[in-house]
Amino acid sequence: MTPVVCLQIDAFADRPYSGNPAAVCLLDEERDSQWMQAVAREMNLSETAFVRPTGDGFDLRWFTPAVEVDLCGHATLAAAHALWSEGRAPGDDEIRFQTRSGVLTASRRGGLIELDFPATAPGPAQLAAEQVTALCEALGVEPDSVARSVFDLLVVVGSEDTVRGLRPDFARLKELAFRGVIVTSVSDDPGFDFVSRFFAPGVGIDEDPVTGSAHCCLGPYWSERLGKTSMTAFQVSSRGGVVHVRVSGDRVLIRGDAVTVFKGKLTRAATG
Repeated sequence: MTPVVCLQIDAFADRPYSGNPAAVCLLDEERDSQWMQAVAREMNLSETAFVRPTGDGFDLRWFTPAVEVDLCGHATLAAAHALWSEGRAPGDDEIRFQTRSGVLTASRRGGLIELDFPATAPGPAQLAAEQVTALCEALGVEPDSVARSVFDLLVVVGSEDTVRGLRPDFARLKELAFRGVIVTSVSDDPGFDFVSRFFAPGVGIDEDPVTGSAHCCLGPYWSERLGKTSMTAFQVSSRGGVVHVRVSGDRVLIRGDAVTVFKGKLTRAATG
């Protein structure tokens, strides 16, 4: 087996050491899930993407250090950046990814990378009383409202200061049976429409710095309330990141930048 080229890329970032880091492994042949999970544990980032040519595009899978996930925005952005920068995909061509969430595409738009993702508009949370209590205690706030998407809980609070000041009890959050918890409010900065943070200790990520897939839920939610289809969001983690969002029917178009931090090869790849 040939060595595997692997890059670490900061997604939703225009400079290194900001945004959300993802590892991208460029495969020339199929590898089993156990090997990919072991590599993701070794990388110890919120997501490691595995990309392999197939048909008219690429097979794409995402792993946290603990589990394989169904949808990931920042690692898809990083994967597209890696394929273009490494010459594995023509620089002007749209990239088609075959994933557990169907066909996803990446293209270049206005100097940024645009991802075409499925909308995951939130609906009623229908939580039991004890779940609501656990959520409030874990976050340390009383939400204005709580909804849920196919993956996550969406918690709306009254101010950006509340979002920024959260110090969650991750052990309590891990007990909730959801991929993650999105906490959001309108932005105080006129340059942004809304802010958010994302917590997912149940899949091995206490706080994800910038979460593209969360905006598949945030986009439809804020589009309805703000009366806009195009919005600019900021995820207010310690690293921070700008996400441009456009809602188009049952799809959400997510745009951002990406920067390669380093590149190497997995020297023990042949044992996988």
